[in-house]
Amino acid sequence: MKNLPLRRLLLPSFASLFLFTAMPAEAFADDEARRAILELRQQVRQMNEQNQQARLRLADEVEMLRQEVATLRGKVEQLSWQNSQGQEGDTNQTLFDDPQEQAAYEGAMDLYRSGQYPQAASGFSAFIDAYPNSPQLDEVRFYEGSALYASRNFRGAIQKLQALVKDRPGSPRAADALMVIASSEVEQNDLAGAQKTLQRIVKDYPGTAAADTAKNRLELLR
Repeated sequence: MKNLPLRRLLLPSFASLFLFTAMPAEAFADDEARRAILELRQQVRQMNEQNQQARLRLADEVEMLRQEVATLRGKVEQLSWQNSQGQEGDTNQTLFDDPQEQAAYEGAMDLYRSGQYPQAASGFSAFIDAYPNSPQLDEVRFYEGSALYASRNFRGAIQKLQALVKDRPGSPRAADALMVIASSEVEQNDLAGAQKTLQRIVKDYPGTAAADTAKNRLELLR
């Protein structure tokens, strides 16, 4: 009986000690659950971005194939027309007055068409240095950037094509250059940058084929 008051004093102390030791474990469990939720959200966000990137890449590949088919069809039609008229010669014959300029352009284009993109980019760059006042300069600058993109030099493609758009915003190739820029940004996983570039195409170049393509790409980014 003499120890009863002591036990009564000790029981609250033990209860407080139990609560004190239990609280960190509960807090630790809450932190673990919170961390797991954050990690899961991050994984879901990454999966959504990867899916968007994959859809945009597929759309770019389909568009590139469509353009190649259209180009080949145009060449076939032109050759057929020349045949019917009894004409022969290269389809680029009237582009240049200087035969050397013509040869430099055709050499770079042949490399591009054959899939030798790094060499084509070098060829287009050499053409720009040699013929800075060429009437086909915008076309050559566009293909230089496109060759860099096809070489997976996305930073270089963006740099070259942004310079083209800045220098020649009214060029017929400006909207197409922005499309390649957007595709390069997608490849660099800069989806926010690609969205801004696509919106710029729609805003600044309405009614163009590039604007229609940009609208489709923006739908994939939603």
